[in-house]
Amino acid sequence: MTRTIPAQPPKQMLSEQVYAQLRSAIMRGEYAPGAALKPQDLAGQHGVSLAVVREALVRLVGEGLAERLTNRGFAVPSFSARRWQQIGEARRTIEPVLLRMSIDQGDVQWEADVRAAHHRLARTPPFTPPDDVYYSEEWAEAHRVFHRTLVEGCGNPVLLETFDRLWVASELARRWSAHRNPERDGVDEHRRLEEAALARDSDAAADLLTRHLTLTTAALTERDS
Repeated sequence: MTRTIPAQPPKQMLSEQVYAQLRSAIMRGEYAPGAALKPQDLAGQHGVSLAVVREALVRLVGEGLAERLTNRGFAVPSFSARRWQQIGEARRTIEPVLLRMSIDQGDVQWEADVRAAHHRLARTPPFTPPDDVYYSEEWAEAHRVFHRTLVEGCGNPVLLETFDRLWVASELARRWSAHRNPERDGVDEHRRLEEAALARDSDAAADLLTRHLTLTTAALTERDS
């Protein structure tokens, strides 16, 4: 009787699996800031080839969730990385403009979507025991949806794609900032953002969003300066 050997998953599927597992582990804080991501070790842990691991790591680098170090492989970004400041600067430049456009152009459906997204965010606990140090996946997604909805009224898909790329790149910094600035009242910040947007007060909304983004970056840098 001929024994059938199970077919191996294609390289692309393996790379996707490793990428998803590494991304989740980094987001959960399983790797410390600045920790090395050694392809050889990761290949052994996941039972895949070096090529598969490198493909996954390169994708993480593209999202800002890993760094490629000259002659030293890959690593999780550190708190003091200049990249966080650059991402924060980019977001403070672009997102208030998108919010102003949304307030100017958004229709009644946009208003309803903003209210619904804020309601979901306000009702979602930021932390889920026993993981009380980093933001939960549920809250992180509700947070993304709220901010994305605020700017969706701009009606420009190219600008929204830029927003999406910057959001992913800053997600790790945002989660780390939770325990770096525990006194920060994010609930009030989001409530005031919703109120200003729905009141069609573009000046107040843009100022609030700029301060909101500034505080996230400051939480990562002020204690390391």
